[in-house]
Amino acid sequence: MKNKTRIVIIGGGFAGTATALQLEKTYRRDPSVEITLIDSENFFTFTPLLAEVPSGSIQPKHIVFPLRALLKKTRVKQAEVNTIDLEHRTVIAQHCAACGNEAIPFDQLVMAPGSVPNFFGLAGVEEHALTIKSLADATAIQAHVIDNLEHADLESDPGARRQLLTFIVAGGGFAGVETLAELNDFVREANKFYPNVSPDDVRMVLVHSGNRILPEVSESLSAYALEKLRSRGVEVLLETRVLGGTSRSVRLSTGEELLASTFVWAAGTAPNPILGRLDLPRTKAGKIEVDATMAVIGHPGVWAVGDSAAIPDVITGGFCPPTAQYALRQGKRLAQNIAAVLEGREAKPFEFKALGVLVGLGRRSAVAEILGFQFSGFVAWWLFRTIYLMKLPGFERKLRVAIDWTLDLFFPRDIVYLKPLHTSHGRVAVSHKREADEEYSESPVRTEMSWEPLPL
Repeated sequence: MKNKTRIVIIGGGFAGTATALQLEKTYRRDPSVEITLIDSENFFTFTPLLAEVPSGSIQPKHIVFPLRALLKKTRVKQAEVNTIDLEHRTVIAQHCAACGNEAIPFDQLVMAPGSVPNFFGLAGVEEHALTIKSLADATAIQAHVIDNLEHADLESDPGARRQLLTFIVAGGGFAGVETLAELNDFVREANKFYPNVSPDDVRMVLVHSGNRILPEVSESLSAYALEKLRSRGVEVLLETRVLGGTSRSVRLSTGEELLASTFVWAAGTAPNPILGRLDLPRTKAGKIEVDATMAVIGHPGVWAVGDSAAIPDVITGGFCPPTAQYALRQGKRLAQNIAAVLEGREAKPFEFKALGVLVGLGRRSAVAEILGFQFSGFVAWWLFRTIYLMKLPGFERKLRVAIDWTLDLFFPRDIVYLKPLHTSHGRVAVSHKREADEEYSESPVRTEMSWEPLPL
């Protein structure tokens, strides 16, 4: 009996999932090839639409797809990877603390664990900032914002109320701009349900270290986006950096300290920490060094793709950007290269020219660059929604998101507040809530516990 060839993929994001899908197509009738995908979540998240979850424009589960339903020939394991033994070619993973370790052998290993927020060691930022990297992050922001609105409506102190309704987002790239644009729409629309909250109490601030927001698009579209945000009441602080944060304030490089109960960090990412446990060549930025075929240099049978890999861009001479349109095509090419190696053929370099970018600005407005053509306003917003709707996996998810967007045109967004206390450690959560309540009782301003881009 022929020995099985075991391909293990670590990471269920765009790159990892695309690799698995292409491998399934290649080996759908070959039982000698076994494909395993390991991820801490059991679903794939369509991150380009993540910013619309905190605002209630899209229901959270409508932009995720179960990996087991998406990958029909792949063994999906929801587990945390503890160690990777490159010498013995084994991955050690664990579903939870109550489960034992599982050893998963491999012949071909694909590293696609994605990235994590990079806080650059800034004092208090990791402890107090919300992030927008996962579905859990997005739903936590929504709950936090609605809770602040509820509290502000009951707050008699004008200063405390303004602090509760000050929202700061750090990062003027895709994620930061889209998140703040959506939050601005949501809060100002929800304002009518809170009679004691004045529109003047709401303050939206975007902090960006560069001299223009959205550096990925042309200067004209960047200027349009800046003007559009400012016309909708958003303060945009350019050439300004965050130096630190607390539960009540954010300290800026200008010397100013902004009082705010909501601080969202979208100003940088870093490779997944798991890479630090591997003896693999890495760049100064921490990414795995690979050649143009995505093979890890000096490690046959080990590949890296997506945000965790420094993949040479044969067109520009630099490195491929960490965007979904690149990750999807990298995954497909990587699967083809693995098949080529297994069949004794030569792997081909990854080559792709970006099709463009789409950035939502909220309230039926966006900017877009597609195949060299520039669009802004309503036309760009229509392209934004149409293209992303087409790219969502599965007809069911397309239909659900289409319904969400249709309802959003005619009805106000949901302001139901679901208290985030339903965890597997309920007593701990209640205990934390009591401690927080005690702190609130000593301060006129309520604080919140911390919670644990965008391409074609």
